[in-house]
Amino acid sequence: MLTETATVPTALASRYLQQLCKHFAHKITVRYDTASGDAQFPWGACAMTAADGALTLRCEAEDAEALARVKAVVEDHLVRFAWKEGLKPDWTPVG
Repeated sequence: MLTETATVPTALASRYLQQLCKHFAHKITVRYDTASGDAQFPWGACAMTAADGALTLRCEAEDAEALARVKAVVEDHLVRFAWKEGLKPDWTPVG
């Protein structure tokens, strides 16, 4: 399993986490509350955590192509939802 993480500084971490999860829930299985979320895409998964001042994203998939797809979907939506803040995840491989 390939994994990459990003920590995005924002005072609105919980808001963006819930917005992402609510949006994704229209098409995929999602579990979330105000502090954490988990989105299960057909090609991989993204775990999200909202803490004081930061939204942490942890994307996983079986191969590099699938991981790139998970990251692209999550990043695209976050960038659109947080356009006023100009947020963009800076991804780091795990392991």
